[in-house]
Amino acid sequence: MPVVTLPDGSKREFDQVVTVLDVARSIGSGLAKATLAGKLDGKVVDANAVIDSDVSLQIITAKDEEGVDIIRHSTAHLLAYAVKELFPGAQVTIGPVIENGFYYDFSFERPFTPEDLEAIESKMFELAQKDEAVTREVWDRDKAVAFFHSIGEKYKAEIIASIPAGDEIGLYREGKFVDLCRGPHVPSTGKLQAFKLMKIAGAYWRGDSNNEMLQRIYGTAWGDKKDLQAYLHRLEEAEKRDHRKLGKALGLFHAQEEAPGMVFWHEKGWAIYQQVEQYIREKLRLKGYGEVRTPQIVDRSLWEKSGHWDKFSAGMFTTHSENRDYAIKPMNCPCHVQIYNQGLKSYRDLPIRLAEFGSCHRNEPSGTLHGLMRVRNFVQDDAHIFCTESQIQDEVSDFIDLLFEVYKDFGFEDVIIKLSTRPENRVGDDASWDKAESALELALNNKSLAWDLQPGEGAFYGPKIEFSLKDCIGRVWQCGTIQVDFSMPGRLGATYIAEDSSRQVPVMLHRAILGSLERFIGILIEQHAGTFPLWLSPIQVVVLSITDRQAEYAEKVALDLEKQGFRTKIDLRNEKIGFKIREHSMQRIPYLVIIGDKELENQAITVRSQKGEDLGSLAIKDFTQRLSREIEDKT
Repeated sequence: MPVVTLPDGSKREFDQVVTVLDVARSIGSGLAKATLAGKLDGKVVDANAVIDSDVSLQIITAKDEEGVDIIRHSTAHLLAYAVKELFPGAQVTIGPVIENGFYYDFSFERPFTPEDLEAIESKMFELAQKDEAVTREVWDRDKAVAFFHSIGEKYKAEIIASIPAGDEIGLYREGKFVDLCRGPHVPSTGKLQAFKLMKIAGAYWRGDSNNEMLQRIYGTAWGDKKDLQAYLHRLEEAEKRDHRKLGKALGLFHAQEEAPGMVFWHEKGWAIYQQVEQYIREKLRLKGYGEVRTPQIVDRSLWEKSGHWDKFSAGMFTTHSENRDYAIKPMNCPCHVQIYNQGLKSYRDLPIRLAEFGSCHRNEPSGTLHGLMRVRNFVQDDAHIFCTESQIQDEVSDFIDLLFEVYKDFGFEDVIIKLSTRPENRVGDDASWDKAESALELALNNKSLAWDLQPGEGAFYGPKIEFSLKDCIGRVWQCGTIQVDFSMPGRLGATYIAEDSSRQVPVMLHRAILGSLERFIGILIEQHAGTFPLWLSPIQVVVLSITDRQAEYAEKVALDLEKQGFRTKIDLRNEKIGFKIREHSMQRIPYLVIIGDKELENQAITVRSQKGEDLGSLAIKDFTQRLSREIEDKT
C-alpha cells in the first residue's frame, strides 16, 4: 500500500489506494478545503489523481504559483462554459493561461459587445456558485473527434484530429460543458471566485492571417479577492502612469506614422534624455571605460562573420550601394571588435573597456511597437570589455557593483537577477559554454546574490545575467545584462599577445546597465508618474511674477539660477498668480519661485514645492543650497 512522503520529510502510510485529496483530508479539513491539485514526484496532477504506489507529494493550494496557474486555466474553461450557456451558437477554440490571467478564442456570428462581456462574467459567477465538480475523462481520439463534430464544435474537432491516431485524449467535464485539456484543473467550480473579464480583441485562428478572425476574450484570475483587487489597482495606477499619455501632456516626446517606432524628442524630453546619458557617461569614465563611436551602416560581410546575419537578418534594416549590401547596425558589438583590432594588443593592455551610446535600428513588427518601451530606433548604454579568462571574475563583480549603484540613484532598489544559459541554437563548443556559465554563476555566488536559473535563454554567443527592476506598483522591467562571449572575438580575428608570447583570443563581455535609453526613460516616467526627482526634471524651477512691477527682479533671479546651472524658466505673463501656479504644478515643476512686492522689497523669494509645501520667504543663496543638496543626494 502507498507511502506518501510530504515536503517536510514526514510520511503517511495508507492501507488502500488514495487520491491527493484523501491525503489532504488525512492532514486536516482546512488543507482539504484549500487543495486545488497535487505534485506527485514533481508532476502536477488533479486533486482526484489516484496514488497507488510510494510517492513524494506536495499539496497545491491557491498560495502556490502552480495553484494560481491552475485557477487561471480553470477560469478559462469557466469562461467558455458561460459563453456556451449564453450563446449556444458560439464555437470554442483554445483558452490558455497568460501572464496575470488567461484568454479564450471564440467563433461567433456577430461581435461580442461590452454588455455581452458583463453578462458572460455574471454567468461565470453563477456557474461558480453552483460548485459543480470538474472531472477528467480519457477518450479515444476518433471518438472525441466524432463527439465534437456532433455538437458543432469544428475547431475543437480539428485540434483533436491533429493529434496522432491511437493517442488517448484528456477531456474535462463541468456540468453540461466538456472541453479538451491536458489539465490539471480545480476539483470544482466553487474554487473560482476571484476573476474579472478585461477586454475583447481579434485573433486569427491558429495565428494565420489567412484563417478566420476569431474573438478573443481576456480575463484575469487570482487566488483570492484581495490579490485580484490589488492587481486591478495596479492596472489603474499603470493607466495613470502611462508614459505615452504623460509624454504628450508634459510635452516630452511624440511618435507618428511617418516614422513608426522612432521617437520625436521635444525640448523637455531631450533634457531628461541628456541628464540620463551624461550621468551614465560620467559613471563609465570613472570606471575606466573609453567612449567610442562606430558607423551606422556596415557591410553585410561583417554581420555574416559575427554570426548575426544568420540569426537576426530578418530584424535588420538593409540597404544597397555600388553592388554591396549593407545593414543599419542593430547592435554595436561587431564594430567594437573592429576598434579593438586596430594595433597589436598585449596581455598588459587588458582589460580594455569600450563604451558607446550607439544608435541601433531593429525592424520590430509594427504590432509590437509601444511608445518608448518597444521602438525600432534606440540607443543603449552599451559597452564591451575585452579581457583574459582570469579577469572575468573581477570585471563581472565590478560591473554588478556599478549596476546596483546606478539603479539606486534612479530610485530602484528591488532588483531581480536571472542567469540565462545556453540556447539550443548557438555558436561555440560546449567546453566554452561550460566555462562561461560557470564564470557567471561563480560571480553571483561570490557576491551572495539571490538568483534564478533560466535554462536555454542565453544569447546565441554566450550565457548572460539579466537584471530586472521592480517598480513602485510591482511591475518588472528587464534592463541590465552582462554576457560572457568566448566566440565572437575569435570569429572576428581579435587576439592579444599572452605572457608566454603566444597569440590568444580575448574574452568579450557584453554589458549594459540601463539597456535602451528610450525604454529606461519610459520606465522612469511611469515610475515617477511624470513627477521626476529634481536632478532629472527637465525644468527644475519656474520663476513667477505677480505683477509687472516685479518683472525686472524676477528676470534677475531667473538669470542667477540659470548661471548656477539650474534649469530655470520665467513666467511674466499678465495672469493671476493662482492660475500660473496651477498651470506649472500640472507640469510637475519641482519648485515655483513666487515674486511679489514683498519679495522685491526684501530682495528675497517665496518658494512653493511640487508637493504643495510653502517654504516661505528665503534668501536666494539658501534656496540654491537646498537645490544643490537635493540634486547631489538624488532624492
